[in-house]
Amino acid sequence: MDSLSPILKIKSKMDIFEAENAKLPQVVCPLVHRFTDGMYIREIHMPAGIVVTSRIHKTQHPYVITMGVCEVVKEDGTHELLKAPHTGITEKGTRRVLLIHEDTVWTTFHITDKTDPVEIENDITYTDNELLPKDFRQGYLGSEHDTTIGQEALCLA
Repeated sequence: MDSLSPILKIKSKMDIFEAENAKLPQVVCPLVHRFTDGMYIREIHMPAGIVVTSRIHKTQHPYVITMGVCEVVKEDGTHELLKAPHTGITEKGTRRVLLIHEDTVWTTFHITDKTDPVEIENDITYTDNELLPKDFRQGYLGSEHDTTIGQEALCLA
């Protein structure tokens, strides 16, 4: 358990950070959804000066940064500055905090035959942060009555 202790401390700090920031005004980050045979492609446009926390990823998948500069903080405490163009792999079980230094476009690629972005989001990610306000809508999750589903994500200002 001792080897996991530093990671659990950072995860706890990320949960607290995310929950406190969720109380602040949110910024709309436009999304573009594309579908091909067997693949979902999700593109998020994030303006400079915001902080984005991801959900926990259930799958390994590629991502591409086609525009911008952002600093990525991982649950293991490491961080790196990523500049477009950049291609990387998201590992299963990971979550990130992104500090957006310049307007950034981040695209992810997911193997699926589904075409409902909300259903896909629930298939490929989850959150276990019990500190988040109950009414907080992370990403583009919402009810079937929410007209913004699939069109935008809410990001921390």
